[in-house]
This record gives sequence, C-alpha cells and structure tokens, in this order.
Amino acid sequence: MFNFRSLARIASVLTTPLAPEDVLALFNPVYSSRQLRGVVTRVVQETAQSVTIFFRPGRGWHAHLAGQWARIGVELNGVRHWRSYSLSAPAGQDPAITVTDVGSVSRVLVRETKVGDILFLAPPQGDFVLPEHPRSLLMLTAGSGITPVMSMIRTLVPGRPDADVVLIHSSRGEDDSIFREELFELADQFPSFRVVQWQTGGRGRLSLATPAELERICPDWQDRTAYACGPESFLDDAEALWNQAAQEATAGSLTIERFHAELKGRDGSEGGLVIFETSDREVMADGGVPLLDVGEDAGILMPSGCRMGICHSCLTPLLSGSVRDLRTGEVRGEPGELIQTCVSAAAGPVNLKL
Repeated sequence: MFNFRSLARIASVLTTPLAPEDVLALFNPVYSSRQLRGVVTRVVQETAQSVTIFFRPGRGWHAHLAGQWARIGVELNGVRHWRSYSLSAPAGQDPAITVTDVGSVSRVLVRETKVGDILFLAPPQGDFVLPEHPRSLLMLTAGSGITPVMSMIRTLVPGRPDADVVLIHSSRGEDDSIFREELFELADQFPSFRVVQWQTGGRGRLSLATPAELERICPDWQDRTAYACGPESFLDDAEALWNQAAQEATAGSLTIERFHAELKGRDGSEGGLVIFETSDREVMADGGVPLLDVGEDAGILMPSGCRMGICHSCLTPLLSGSVRDLRTGEVRGEPGELIQTCVSAAAGPVNLKL
C-alpha cells in the first residue's frame, strides 16, 4: 500500500531535476512548501511617493486583524531583504500594504512592483488592534502613520454604522495625504465618522505639547479610547500628554504604534566580523548597525517583530563575541545569552546561531 512518502519519491523521480514543489509552482506561483509567498493582484497609486500593493497569499497565511503588520521579503540584486509593513486592507479581506518611497526596499516596492509579481511573506503580527468591545475612538496619525489606522477604519466604519470615530490626520499638504479622498467619502457616508485633515504646510505642526489643539478639534478627547501612529516626536508628545492626563485621571487609554526605536549607538563604533553559523555566512558589520539589519542585508531570514526592542521576537543565542545595546551603549557578551538583534550591534567579532 502506497503512503505519502512513496508518492513523493515517485513524484521526485518523475520531475527530476526539479523538486515536486517546483513543478507545482509552475501552475500556482504562491505554492511553496518552504516559504510563504503572495502574488500581487493590484497596485494603486496613492500619492506621488506611495502605492498600495494588494496581494493574494498562499497556504500558511492567516487572516490579519485590523492594525497588524507583516514582514515582506523582496529580492534585490539576488539578495532577499525583509522589511515590516503595516497592512492597510480591512480585516477579513485579502491583504494589502501601503508603502512610501523611503529606503531601498520600499523604493523597489513603490517604483517597480507590478501585477503578477511574487512577494515573500511572514504571517501578520502586532497588538495595535481595535478594542474588543465597541467604544468611542480617537485616531491620531501623521504621515504614513495613517496606514494601520486605515485598516481599522475600513474594518470598523462600514461594518458598524453606529461606530463613533474621530480621525485627526496630519500631512504636509493635500498631495501628500494618503487615502484623502476615500476618508472624506467614508465621512460623507457615515455621519458617526469624522475626519480632520491638518496640513502642516499651511498651518504649521499639530501641537500635542498641550491639550489646547485637541480640545478645540475634539472637545471630548479625554472620553475616547485613543490610538496614535506617526513620527517619533509626534508620538512622544501624545504619550506625554496622555501620561499627564492619566495622573489627573481625566483621559482614557492611548495605544501607540511606533515604526522605529531610538537608537543611540550609531556613531561609527567599532564593529566586527559577524558569523551566522546555521546560514554559513560571514559579514563585516559596522558597530552602529543592528545585527538584524546586517543579517537581512546578507539575505538571511532573521526572526523579528517590532524592530524596536519591545516584543523580543528577534531573540537569538549569542554563541561568542560581544554586542552593544544601541539604546544604552552597554556592551555584553555572555556565551549562550539571548540577544535582541534589532537593538544590538557587533562590538568586535560575533558568532550567532542563525
């Protein structure tokens, strides 16, 4: 009686020199037993510098929650690079990422992606998601920080016409405001959804240093559950404002999504040779570059999550050598110690179990 292994051996003989999965991939480009993939189904120009890329994922993808992100792999000059992007499509639908032309990987995605292209994927992750129970919401976004919030809005507003949502979005000008027309259309269709577009080009920076602007735009801001995503200074001000209000017990919760960590060690500190044991790769690394970036630039599939030293998804055993914590400058190097590659850099030769 044949079993699966017997059939696999027969298939391997019939398809040599190709593996059976390689033959299947000729008929289904997203099929792979080794790496999750997605095929691009649509590319929409959002602004001169940004696009939304819709894709159909293959087996192994699980449906995203509104506000989550996923790691996307792109081949550049024969090397696979991984970056994390917020998912902008509503929950329950095929995913999409909205990418702005900043950095080499994003530039390729924005300028060169076309329908039929294959993206390498990792499943969606993240805790920047809608509350479990209905409540009035305040969304504070700036620049590309609108991306994960757009997934929330697309999920919540059409599905719950009674949803009470206020969005305050800051951008340089109308031409730089991602999703501008769609947001206004949703606001016209659903009266309980209010959009405030703040154009810094004409009005200056939206100040969150004091509650004055918020109180003018959204008088009941302290009664709402708030979400914020955008540049670091924007989020720092929001966090400080809510912390102050929390001390006075006058505001609801604030959930923040940060795209970057504040790293202090990028000053040309001495690096070293990084050996990735499992991948059999050796790379000279600068002392100010996170080991996560060093590995990804070398085409190694590095475990990662928040890329900010918060979630610990990138923990990797240090076999030997010393690393510098880019947040504090502390150097450590205990063999067997688990290090966070997203906030650690080589401080001399380093050997990692990757």
